[in-house]
Amino acid sequence: MKKFTQMTMMLLLVIAIITGCSTANETADQNGKGSQKVQSDFPLKVKDASGKEVTIEERPEKIVSLIPSNTEILFALGLEKEVVGVSDFDNYPEAAAKKTKIGGMEFNVEKIVGLKPDLVLAHESGMATAKDGLKQLEDAGIAVFVVKDATNFDDTYDSIDTISEVTGTESKGDEIIKGMKDDLADIEDKAKSVKEKKKVWVEVSPSPEIYTAGKGTFIDEMLKAINAENAAGDLDGWAKVSEEQPVAYNPDVIVTTYGYYTEKPKEQVIARKAWKDVSAVKNNNIYDVHSDKVTRPGPRLIEGVEELAKAIYPDVFKK
Repeated sequence: MKKFTQMTMMLLLVIAIITGCSTANETADQNGKGSQKVQSDFPLKVKDASGKEVTIEERPEKIVSLIPSNTEILFALGLEKEVVGVSDFDNYPEAAAKKTKIGGMEFNVEKIVGLKPDLVLAHESGMATAKDGLKQLEDAGIAVFVVKDATNFDDTYDSIDTISEVTGTESKGDEIIKGMKDDLADIEDKAKSVKEKKKVWVEVSPSPEIYTAGKGTFIDEMLKAINAENAAGDLDGWAKVSEEQPVAYNPDVIVTTYGYYTEKPKEQVIARKAWKDVSAVKNNNIYDVHSDKVTRPGPRLIEGVEELAKAIYPDVFKK
């Protein structure tokens, strides 16, 4: 029961992140073009996702991250030592999980203040619940920067670019973005050799509350990148469905994304009597991929694309 509760909490966090604001940052066209930008000059004034101009006096030496995606980006930028606090949901990399925990969707303001950070990285998706807490942090003299919500690859590149700017690590940010874009291009090129496009049902939460990924989600964009059809492509966002609804789609492949948080996802799908005649079930084409890699807007997102590709088209994307 404890593990299921953890999985449910993580799903709620995923949905909160992905279904926040979907407007792309106006500077997205500047990301990862191969040119190395000059490192940030401090003091730095940057407008964040809330529309507020934030002044960062010096390159941050102590940073608190309020959401796992921000944390993964910080670590990828080489800022492990600078990160002094993370959310209860942070689980990657391993070193991040060992940092001081400052709470979940409702963070501990006093604990954060006690860490004496130069910068707190918040997230647009949590603004509704975090507004008062963020105000208290600002009143305590801490620079608070709200990172824009990301719902696609370009938004994710923009988040990495923005975080690299406010932390003075722009060259490393450019390197990460370019690597992600190059890897995605390789995957898309390989996907062109797919001869029979498969219809895929992606399940991000199990019965009794089944959620899937419709249009406007990372997973939908990933499926398009690997030349696969999203069975739930007619739905919007992270959609809750009945147990019978997916049967009508009759997908060729079923992909679950909750094996990291709960046991035997494949067996759970097979156990549904109404699903016994679904093509994917009859042909045993049921696979599980890592939830965080396909939903968390950070440096591992393209790893999620590759994991999906290998599950759906093993002959094309050989392991």
